[in-house]
Amino acid sequence: MKAPLFALFVSILPLASMAIEEPSYEVVRQLAGAEVRQYAPYVVAEVVVEGAAEQAGNEAFPILAGYIFGKNKGARKLDMTAPVTQAPVPVKMAMTAPVTQSPAPGGYLVQFVLPKGVTLATAPQPLDERVQLREVPARRVAVIRYSGFWSQANYDEHLGRLQAALRAAQLPWTGEPTLSRYNPPITPWFLRRNEIWLNLDAASPDAAAPTRPAAPPAASPATPPST
Repeated sequence: MKAPLFALFVSILPLASMAIEEPSYEVVRQLAGAEVRQYAPYVVAEVVVEGAAEQAGNEAFPILAGYIFGKNKGARKLDMTAPVTQAPVPVKMAMTAPVTQSPAPGGYLVQFVLPKGVTLATAPQPLDERVQLREVPARRVAVIRYSGFWSQANYDEHLGRLQAALRAAQLPWTGEPTLSRYNPPITPWFLRRNEIWLNLDAASPDAAAPTRPAAPPAASPATPPST
């Protein structure tokens, strides 16, 4: 039942909002069929789930969605009265995109990006101990974008293209690839936005700090993904 419930839940989200916030980034270089982006720091809620890649999103979604929709300890508010009291108030946060997924020890690491302005100091603490909060530091990533439904063959094909473009540009990368998805399950295959990210090696010239601040991208017209 998890997959149908996940699909139904995310399919109704576009009715509430047609523009979904994304992390701020700047395109700093175009490659053959790909690009290099400089991302500003952002905070994520993440969980490691077991199972195959095609099921990781379905397993992680109810856990992470529970956190952002109020299953948290909330912010502590202080009243300027006597006596001064404080109590946790559950906080609901807006959905953002993309939802990212990458291999990790024990399964797959799935992340929800928290809204801009939320820091580790201000983010409400999760009630579910499986949910962890982390700040992703500023970094440069190589990105390839493609459409279509999830399949291992589609993923492998575009990962190979991205790696080939980086080799041609003599840009080394490091770590595991990250799959980023932006759309609800009702989105036609030809309108879907999927991306694969590879972190550039710190020694690479294109991994150096940007010369100007990263600007926010245009808001995505879709909601976080389904497999």
